Amino acid sequence: MELSYDHYCFGCGEHNPHGLKLKFTYDGTNIKTTFVPGEVHQGYPGIMHGGITSTILDEVMSRCINVLGYIAVTARLEVRFRESIPLHTPVTFEAWIVNRKRNLVDTEARALLSDGKVVAEAQGRFVIIQEQSSPTGHPQQT
Repeated sequence: MELSYDHYCFGCGEHNPHGLKLKFTYDGTNIKTTFVPGEVHQGYPGIMHGGITSTILDEVMSRCINVLGYIAVTARLEVRFRESIPLHTPVTFEAWIVNRKRNLVDTEARALLSDGKVVAEAQGRFVIIQEQSSPTGHPQQT
């Protein structure tokens, strides 16, 4: 199955009116994005929904594979929630590659508040399905 990016990804798609519209940076080692949750991202009152947190962790980890020049799908995602994420507070998500073996890439990620407190951590395994043939919103080098 050949995939080409259509800009409707829920996490990063510029054309998805309901998406998160995440933007990424790459410092040579880690992929990063910052997100400020609002009421539409709420679980319990005043707290970011865990599913949105998981989505962003998955998205930032998948970008690690994009930097290698591949498109991959999530095979496994494990999230550990350490503390609640308050609404209207910037959260930095960062990810990096831990291991690569053939078409499998293992990654790790974390979500941090502005004071450096880790509020969530994740481990992911991704399966490379193809080389990139068109731009997919690569992270900007910083």
